[in-house]
Amino acid sequence: MNLLALFDNPKHRSYIILALLAIFALFMFWIRIIPLLNLGNGDVFNLVQPDDPLYALRQIDLTLANFPSYAWFDPMSQYPVGTTVYWGPMLTYLCSIAAIIVHATTPAEIITVSLFIPVLEAIAMVFVMYWLGKTVADWKTGLFAALMIAMVSGQFFFRSLYGSLYHHIGETLFSALFCLLYLYTLMKAKKIKIEITDFSTYRKVLLFSVLSGLAFFAGLINIETMIVFALITAVFTFVQAVVNHHRSLSNQYLAFVNTVVFGVVIICLLLFGFKDTGLDLSRYTLGPILAYALLVVASIFLYLWSDYLKGKSKYYYIASLAGIACFFSVILALLFPALFSEFTNGLIGFFGQAPIISTVEEDMPWTLVRAWSTFNYGLILAAGGMLLLIWETFKKEDQGEVFLLIWSCAMLICTVQRIKYEYYFAVNIALLSALCLSNAWDYGGQHLLRRFRDLFGRVSAGENQEESINEPEKREKSKKTRSKAAKAKKEKHVHDDVPAMIILFAAIILSFLFVITSVMQNYEVASSDTGGINPDWKESLLWMGNNTPDPGVNYYTIYNKDIFKYPNTSYGVMSWWDYGHMITYIAHRIPNANPFQAGVTGSDGSAAYFMAASEDTANKILDDDGTKYVVTDVEMDTGKFYAMSTWYSLLNPNATPDTFQLNLLAPSTSNPNEYQSVTLNEPSYYSTMISRLHNYDGSMVPAGSAYYVEYSDPSVTQTSLPEIVNVKEMNASDAITSAEQYNQQAQPGYHAAALNIQFSSPTTDLPALQHYRLIHESPTTAYSSNTTDIRYVKIFEYVKGAHIKGSGIIEVPLTTNTGRNFTYRQESVNGEFIVPYATIGSNSGVTATGPYQIEGTATTFNVSNDAIEQGLTIN
Repeated sequence: MNLLALFDNPKHRSYIILALLAIFALFMFWIRIIPLLNLGNGDVFNLVQPDDPLYALRQIDLTLANFPSYAWFDPMSQYPVGTTVYWGPMLTYLCSIAAIIVHATTPAEIITVSLFIPVLEAIAMVFVMYWLGKTVADWKTGLFAALMIAMVSGQFFFRSLYGSLYHHIGETLFSALFCLLYLYTLMKAKKIKIEITDFSTYRKVLLFSVLSGLAFFAGLINIETMIVFALITAVFTFVQAVVNHHRSLSNQYLAFVNTVVFGVVIICLLLFGFKDTGLDLSRYTLGPILAYALLVVASIFLYLWSDYLKGKSKYYYIASLAGIACFFSVILALLFPALFSEFTNGLIGFFGQAPIISTVEEDMPWTLVRAWSTFNYGLILAAGGMLLLIWETFKKEDQGEVFLLIWSCAMLICTVQRIKYEYYFAVNIALLSALCLSNAWDYGGQHLLRRFRDLFGRVSAGENQEESINEPEKREKSKKTRSKAAKAKKEKHVHDDVPAMIILFAAIILSFLFVITSVMQNYEVASSDTGGINPDWKESLLWMGNNTPDPGVNYYTIYNKDIFKYPNTSYGVMSWWDYGHMITYIAHRIPNANPFQAGVTGSDGSAAYFMAASEDTANKILDDDGTKYVVTDVEMDTGKFYAMSTWYSLLNPNATPDTFQLNLLAPSTSNPNEYQSVTLNEPSYYSTMISRLHNYDGSMVPAGSAYYVEYSDPSVTQTSLPEIVNVKEMNASDAITSAEQYNQQAQPGYHAAALNIQFSSPTTDLPALQHYRLIHESPTTAYSSNTTDIRYVKIFEYVKGAHIKGSGIIEVPLTTNTGRNFTYRQESVNGEFIVPYATIGSNSGVTATGPYQIEGTATTFNVSNDAIEQGLTIN
């Protein structure tokens, strides 16, 4: 008996399948913990991704200190209002309980244990996918689906990699588990006649309906995004109800299952409690309960209305439903506008796009290049599976295939809109690919076995019963006595083998290519040093935690939002939103903005602050926000500048990213016939707070040289970007004057500007910042030249500044904590200087190596730290 024959025995097949699933699971576990295996004796904290996973660790700290309480409000982020937590406690509880079970108490132990949870959730998907595939089709589909999910790359792999403490894989797991249980329940329910008065007729269906509802609720308390599967269920229920009515089948089972499933969800949510007011569908409010109740009512109505129209034309049902849906939509919009608005806005928010998402990597639209990079040859298999699914859906109208089709289309739309939903769509790619592979095997597998039997001259027991019965007779016949019919039959078999074998081998080759490509890609990601906490940020924030005043908010206390008030000693830390969780978790300080994109927009947001061209404007923002420190890094100054300017454009539509930087096409230095994109800085770029702080330490800087650039619009040259037609290097003021003169008489579609590619050389005079002193910088040099040494991370303190009477330019020599020497220079305004550095006493990590001196004179001043902090006047 060969290996394939073992699958014909259900008992043997179960053992083999279980062994294969275990192998898939072990492989998933190994490749996901490669970062830990490669860490050696290093700090496990360095593996943690620097955004949401850090806040997940923050929540675990809070929960372990107050177990089993969960913090729905956190004053340690988004100063001065605090952050409201809008997702559920599932991931936090799983990690906290795991830490308690293994007695993890130190930060390193808690981190080590917690980082295993997404890995284990991903491994659980192997078994869920097997049963999903088996439920939708057969055991072969299930096995192929488990294989595909074990190998898939992209967001599903990254979000479940050791170090990625995200709730996303929990979303995938619980949504897939819900779909599995829901489909299984429907298939059970459709086969029976439910008699409400006879419990025995629906005992099992009731049990699995309850389990489906609990799986849905588990997904809900992971994050409210689970509500999209209620929408998928609603669309499926409508479509399947129409199909059932057309085929004269009762919709009673649909109404029963949906009522129980979402009845359980509603009860669980009521017990869970409302965590916010209003009707927001993305929060734990009354809104989701109304949505689920509406789904239950609609399911019952579809059943009753189908029964009422029984015996009438089949088209009455769909036509009347369309009219009723429009009528009730209008009624809902008129009588309950808030609820209608939440429903429509929720759909637009989840499936739509906004211009600002171009600044958030995970929210960017999906592209063909990205799709191929993630799923590679699996896309071809999935496309084949989708075609088969569409064909089978219209041919058989089977509810499992209808549900999978609607589910897959919904997830495709979500993923096209936002990259991050790849982790959802990975399930559909795996299932569709599995359908393709399973059907290819069913179509070509028997032909392949026949060829093997012919090749090796033996027949495996049970592989072809008809041929086994006729075998003795065939042996007795000679070639001379074979009938023409037998020859024709053999020739027909051989001829029919060809397309089946081609399809089968194509599917096998594509699956091998998918596995090899995905494994190589995943191994490269797991083995790389990318991601994790930037060491310069870690060093700087550890310093901040040890060398700045305690804000007076206990890091390990859960506070009640309704009664909490910040103490007088509290203050905020201004930085870009990407770094908010690092400030909270590492420094135990309170950021003004965080990676939930909170504290970014508005006139007092971080975008407005860092884009401000006036120190007075920037100071007002810090005063309104109660901010004491500002943290910058070279990425904000360069690569992330576009994101900050884009967010700022929401507040000031006239200040688009092009206001600060221009992306132009310039001839390549290696080949003049080829063009490359270059980013050149406008004068307004150098006047922003981020540039003045990080590039120049707040000191005054005169304009240097600039490039006078003439360029044409894309409409003129038919290119993707404006194209440079002329460029000259000259004095900055001359370049600005020349550009103004050119633009006054330029032909349509042509422009000129004074630009510079160097971040450290302004094209406009920059006055000194009077209220900001550098107190720490990280050790890594991000950019250097003969006159410039820009470090990766810098921390500034916002101070009142000491007043010195005088005119001209005052300067003071300084040495930073890294040993870098620079001179702070300031020009007087109205016969006065306001200086931020003390020459007597501590400036934390930055010290003055001499007194203030007015340039060109012998007049010097020593300034105490008290004078700086209290705004005293120096005589």
